[in-house]
Amino acid sequence: MNVADALQGRPRRLLGVGDEILPTHIPGAAFLFVDDGLVVLRNAANGVRRRTVTCHAGPGALIIPPEPGEVLAALTDAAVAVVDRDSLDELLASPERARALLDGLAETLRQKHAAIANMSRLHHVDRVREKLIELAREHGRVGRDGVRLDFPLTHDLLGEMTGSARETVTRALDELQRDGFVERNGRTYRLHVAPEDLGVTVRTVRH
Repeated sequence: MNVADALQGRPRRLLGVGDEILPTHIPGAAFLFVDDGLVVLRNAANGVRRRTVTCHAGPGALIIPPEPGEVLAALTDAAVAVVDRDSLDELLASPERARALLDGLAETLRQKHAAIANMSRLHHVDRVREKLIELAREHGRVGRDGVRLDFPLTHDLLGEMTGSARETVTRALDELQRDGFVERNGRTYRLHVAPEDLGVTVRTVRH
């Protein structure tokens, strides 16, 4: 049983591109389950000059809801289920559902560890390259010429994901394009890498 099976039948909240969920919108939420689309969790505290994306999640992901000073934003049309604390107690009463939730949280924690490790890289080109690889691994679509990132990925958003200024991201992408690693098409990208080099599996790639 996976997280989607464990949460089957629970109501979904539909989000359009750019829609946001604040902590006040979902009082009592214990977890959020992304049933469809792509969302990011970012800080939105007053007085913070540079926002930071602390988590990105696609279909099947289980994430912690936004805390005060944070916001959940939809990068694409999305569907999200809210698991409140009463529902959580019910789910934890079933060993199979409890294991599915644990596996989902472990995957989210793995991504956060990878994001922290990437932030420690001193060279901004390396940060951007590794973030693109991570996004391709988790949300990419395999094509004939590599792995596509078919969602709006602006320089500002990449900056939030890598802890870099927009101008720095622009220079890094220019270098990666000259090296032939990535190709830009509007606000979407194609990575010229073989799926097996990313460790992409059938579970994470949607054809």
